Parts: sequence; C-alpha cells; structure tokens
Amino acid sequence: MDLILVNRNLRLKDNAALFYGSLSQNYRVIYLYDKCYWNSNGRSKVQFGFFLESLEELDASLKKLNSSVEVFEGNFSELRKYIDENYPQSKIHVNHTTDTSYFRNNFSDFKKHFDRNERILIYSDFGVQTGDVNRDKWAFEWNKLMKKNLLDIPKPNIKSSHIGLTTVLEFKNKFKSDKKTTFQSGGSSKAYELLNSFLMDRSHGYSRNMSSPIEAETSCSRLSPHISFGTISIREIYQKLEAFYPFSNNKSDLNSFRKRLYWHCHFIQKLETEPELEYCSMHRMCDNLREKENKELIEKWITGQTGYPFMDACIKYLRENGWINFRMRAMIMSFASYNLWQPWQLTSPLLAELFVDYEPGIHIPQVQMQSGVTGINLPRIYSVTKQSRDQDADGIWIKKIIPSLEGLDPDEIHDANLNGSYIPRIVDHKESSKFARDKIWAARKGQEFKTIARSVYLKHGSRKRRSA
Repeated sequence: MDLILVNRNLRLKDNAALFYGSLSQNYRVIYLYDKCYWNSNGRSKVQFGFFLESLEELDASLKKLNSSVEVFEGNFSELRKYIDENYPQSKIHVNHTTDTSYFRNNFSDFKKHFDRNERILIYSDFGVQTGDVNRDKWAFEWNKLMKKNLLDIPKPNIKSSHIGLTTVLEFKNKFKSDKKTTFQSGGSSKAYELLNSFLMDRSHGYSRNMSSPIEAETSCSRLSPHISFGTISIREIYQKLEAFYPFSNNKSDLNSFRKRLYWHCHFIQKLETEPELEYCSMHRMCDNLREKENKELIEKWITGQTGYPFMDACIKYLRENGWINFRMRAMIMSFASYNLWQPWQLTSPLLAELFVDYEPGIHIPQVQMQSGVTGINLPRIYSVTKQSRDQDADGIWIKKIIPSLEGLDPDEIHDANLNGSYIPRIVDHKESSKFARDKIWAARKGQEFKTIARSVYLKHGSRKRRSA
C-alpha cells in the first residue's frame, strides 16, 4: 500500500503526490493535523477556515474514486511511529512545501528517517529549486516546467482504504466555525470560478486597478489563497491563461498577471534557499537597525488605531476580509517598519495572521523589502497621506469603513488633521519618515555593506529581464 500525505496541495488535478501515489490503486491519503503548526509563526484561524473548506472538498472528490482523506492528529514524530508500526514497507508520497521553521524542522527529521530505506518520494512544486539552486537558469527552468503537461487526477482505489483514523467530517465537527462571511471560501471549485471570471471579464483594467483597495477587490484575480493552499496549481493557471490569451481583449492586463505568477515562485525561492530569512534580515548588517520594540505602538498599528484614517481603514478592511491588495500591504508594513521603527520580526507574524492567503515564501521576503533590510532593493517609504489622496480622493471608502468620519472634510481626513474628531496620531508622519530615511541610508553607506549586498544579489536576485 502507498501512503500519500497532503499538506497544502489540496486538489485532485496536477497533484504529483496524489497522482504517482495512486498508480498502484492501493493507497491511503492522510492529512497530518498538528495543532502546534497552526499556532506557529504567522498561522491563524483565519487561514484554517479556508483550509478546512478546501480539505472537505478534496475529501468529497476522493470519495468518487473510492478513497478519502483521513486525518492523523499529532506531529511528524508520532506519524512516523504510526507508519513504522502499521506500514513498514509502504512508500510515502508527499509534495514539497516551503514553509516556516516549525514545519521545516519537523518534516526534515521525518524525511531523514524514511530516506534511509528510500521509502519517501518528494515531488517539487511551483518551480522552486530544492537542491542546488541556479539563479541564472531559474527563469528558464520555471518556464519549462509551466509548459509541461498537467498530471491527471488520481487512479481509483481498488479497495476502500479507511482504517481507523479520523474522517474529515469527524475532524471538522471538532471545530466551531467562526469564519466571517466576508472571507473567501476554499475549494478547487471556487478557484476555477475565480480563474474563469478573471480571464473572461474581471481582468479588464487589472494593471491599473490593482493599486486601489477599492477596485482591486474585484479587478484582482483573488486566486492568492487558492494558490497558497494549492486548490489549483500554478501550472494549470498558467496554461489556462496561455490558452485564453490569444482571444482576449485584455492582453496587457493578462500579461501583467502572467508576470506575477513568475514573481510568486521567485519570492518563494528566497525562503527555500535561505530559511533563516524567517528571523534574520537578508542583509545581516540590517539586523541591528531596530533593536527596541514598543508593544503599545505595535498593538495600535495592528488593530487600526494609528490616527491616520486611511491606514486604519486598510487594517480594518483587512481584518474584516482576510485580504487587501498588494500596494496597501506594502504601505501597512512600511508604516510599521519606517514610521513606527519597529522590528519586522515582531510585526511580520502579526500581519501574516490576518491574511487568508498567507504564503511564508512571499510574505517574509516582501516584509523585508518594505522594511529596507534586503540590501538589494532601494528603500521605499510609503506616504500614507499621499496614498490616501491617490486611492480615495473623496474619502468615500474611508468613511464607509470608519463611519464616525462621515461629514468631515476629505483633506483633513487625508492629512490626519482632525483636531479631536478622531483618535490622535501615534506618530508624526513627516518627522518619522525623515528619521527612517536618514537611518536607512546611513546604514547603506560603506564598502562592507555593498560587498554583502552583492552576495545577497547573487543568492536571491532575479536574472529575469523586467521587460519580459
């Protein structure tokens, strides 16, 4: 019997572990539920609700193949013992996952144990290089992988495989659902609906509208949580995009979307190549920039009480929807790292917990970019007041999210100059921006910084031409 472990690739089609593990037609599909994992860096109930819906749909799909998902509750060490005792000869199939240290360290020990007898088969995903990383060939290899044929759905099981583990229904009933109706729903069927509506219609104006928290809600693909939890593969998205592209009237918008599929995997490669980035700055000299923390400032930031209406509206929108567009994510993080001058290692997981689509390999390198600690990206301090004017000139969106501002002048709202009509600003935006700018650029001076930055680029920098 073959054992297939599912983690974040919760789909039937183009799923290597499921496909190859099913070829014997005598297999079990197991999900390892480790509650400590769901309490680890950046994980939260916000993501778990989406995950559970996706797992439930995968289970329903497998039942049509005389199979199902069985839930093993424990950790990798306990799962290893279970497999040794009950299936000492079985092959184990699993898709590779780039994740944070808790998962990575525990899975590493699990893998080493079964590697001794060559019993574990790990399949690559996303075009991420897991062995010797070659950045010069990375783009070529990614494009090559995206064009390969999709893997078919799993073979049906000859015999029913359930033997005493928890069913998905039993597992689901253990948790009280407090998922907000404003959050996106999980499952491959939802992913296909989103992809089709995006290609057919919603992509119109994507390049322009993605910057706006108002327009992006419908103009962006909204596939990010589905990509994070693997309810649809990047390769299938890419190939459906390529097939539709010649017939589209939105070619420039779809081309922009295509680039973001590439960048998605490019950023995950950074964490895969250097797992220490979870806690260490990409440019190690930057780890000493922000040594002190202010828990009161961080709490006001993450709960939307900064005194800057647009910033607070973005945080409140994110908390209500589990999603916000990329530019606003960058602005939120920039404010914490530059204007509040707080260590990104403390603010990063708090922000990650709010995202339904949390993907460590994207979130962590992006956090470092918006904190000015990569050494290879020019520091960019977002102006909250400018973004407020650019994205919501009349203040309509802000007032919708913060009704107490109704009737106030938009200019006063943008400048956060409300004279007691709103909570006081926790920091002066102009003064704090100047302080941060001086600190960052002073740190970047000197040959030692430049030498280290060069080595960072050789390890993590993209070789893909920006115009491609």
